Amino acid sequence: MKALHLLALFGFITLPASAGTVSFGTFSIDFVDVGNAGNADDDTGYGGVPYNYQIGVYEISEGMITAANTAGSLGLTQDTRGVDKPATSISWNEAARFVNWLNTSNGFQPAYNFATQPGGGGYNTNEDLTLWSSGDAWQLGGENLFRHKNAHYFLPSEDEWYKAAYYDGNTSTYFDYATGSDTVPTAVASGTTPGTAVYGQAFATGPADIMNAGGLSPYGTMAQNGNVFEWAESGSAAPNDSAAEGRVLRGDWFFTSALRQSSDRSAGLPFEEAGFLGFRVAAVPEPSTLWIMVAGAISLMIRRKR
Repeated sequence: MKALHLLALFGFITLPASAGTVSFGTFSIDFVDVGNAGNADDDTGYGGVPYNYQIGVYEISEGMITAANTAGSLGLTQDTRGVDKPATSISWNEAARFVNWLNTSNGFQPAYNFATQPGGGGYNTNEDLTLWSSGDAWQLGGENLFRHKNAHYFLPSEDEWYKAAYYDGNTSTYFDYATGSDTVPTAVASGTTPGTAVYGQAFATGPADIMNAGGLSPYGTMAQNGNVFEWAESGSAAPNDSAAEGRVLRGDWFFTSALRQSSDRSAGLPFEEAGFLGFRVAAVPEPSTLWIMVAGAISLMIRRKR
């Protein structure tokens, strides 16, 4: 059974959230709220999240990576299809570097622990992270040694990603597809028509622009059923306790409808770069006294059993 924080389970704590457009200097990211804290897992074993959070409406674009490279001297490499195309040939490690810059550029704690830093000696954009100690690690929903407990921005865990894609909080229902339906989405090359997704295209066609990549999920996210494979934070085998283990991937614009289903999951090694690998980001409200209280109550958690 999915691990659920007892305080959230009994309704005593609901972490506040306020989504919208967040500016990072020369670019911005649109977030939506993912509420309904304490929902149960789907029958696949994924999707239960014991807190409210936010997730990006769109995948991260080439233009966003370029802007972060300029502002933060990140040195991330990517494909060059166009500024509004999703950033691809981005490894998990590079995506984590981008997320860390989102945090540090706004005065927040970096989510991921790397031995070298931009501008420092021996800096390597694609080195594996170092695990956080249990005292520093994210604990809500289970111990996560990849993510720092005080991080504001992060790569969505598999559960966070899955819930935003397939769960409808209004009806407490999971759907098979990230269009709010159990019907296979209509394959399109681009567009925003409900019930569509960008898939089944020739590889050479490439992905659609991030804001023109299919119909929305019940929470209002785009392209979780296609466009590019998106890195999740989570290792392919729980828990997150090995820096070199494979990371979960979901999505793409070229495979068949079978890969749209909620039951499908893929994985890649964290240093891998390919023209179909991209990501989106997630967030929580700024850490507060309530957040600290939740973290301190972790001993009341029921541990997940797979």
